[in-house]
Amino acid sequence: MNDFYRIPIGSWVATAFDWIKSTFDGALDVISLVVKTLVQGVADGLLAVPAPALIILLALLGWLIRSWQFGAGTLVTLTLIIGMSQWENAMFTLALVVIATLIAVIIGVPLGILAAKSDGFSAVIRPILDFMQTMPSLVYLIPAVTFFAVGFVPGVFATVLFALPPGVRFTELGIRGVDAETVEAGHAFGSTPGKILRGIQLPLAMPTILAGINQVIMLALSMAVIAGMAGANGLGKEVVAALATLNIAKGVEAGLAVVILAVFLDRITAALGTPAEYTQSLRSTLARRRSARRTASRSEPQPAAAVASATAN
Repeated sequence: MNDFYRIPIGSWVATAFDWIKSTFDGALDVISLVVKTLVQGVADGLLAVPAPALIILLALLGWLIRSWQFGAGTLVTLTLIIGMSQWENAMFTLALVVIATLIAVIIGVPLGILAAKSDGFSAVIRPILDFMQTMPSLVYLIPAVTFFAVGFVPGVFATVLFALPPGVRFTELGIRGVDAETVEAGHAFGSTPGKILRGIQLPLAMPTILAGINQVIMLALSMAVIAGMAGANGLGKEVVAALATLNIAKGVEAGLAVVILAVFLDRITAALGTPAEYTQSLRSTLARRRSARRTASRSEPQPAAAVASATAN
């Protein structure tokens, strides 16, 4: 009786995957080569810089964008990664997250713009995003490994699918949240829709879009372990190996390194979205000093010769 009523959705999907693999095998090979080259190139670039120098640069970035306390914390926590002998794995994971985030943003932001501009497109894409967000993350490894075998590429593919929805949703939310009167003022001055989008809507929606990118990064990092199951080098692979051998020490160290990367990237992207809130950042301090110098130069008394000349005229 159960067999009579059973709907073989899984078999249909498997057949579709096989068809895609056989039909677009050449295109998948090109995508695999490009993504692998990008991730490996970013990882090699990060590893080419001496670890102490890179840590100092990232600490300075934290001070520039957020605060000197965050910069000091970055210095300590990233040094801890070196102390746990996880620096190389952390750089591989960071490279994977960077490339996956870039791909997700390149795809997600335009889709979010389209969804904000078209109610029909928004209605179509919303259930798709719901499906992508609620699907268990491990399931994404099935098509990833089917299309790209093992390594960095299936890890990036699965990470992009899992992390993409917030980028689309937050972009749509940010653009729809722009004040309608501001947009109407742009129309009144004769601006085209493209100019209004670039000059009004995107700048005003940028804090919300950056919040979406922040969520994309966090979800990408949460997929680091899943990517390790697909054979991608990095902290995820260390966690998988620790799980397979019940090596508590290795698992804790790799997991702690993931947390350190996640906190750093989360705080940096959050500060980029709302820079005015971080008054202790180096850029805020420099901006206040520039403003004070300009104010002082305006209030300085004019030289006597200039005053006399002006009076004579």
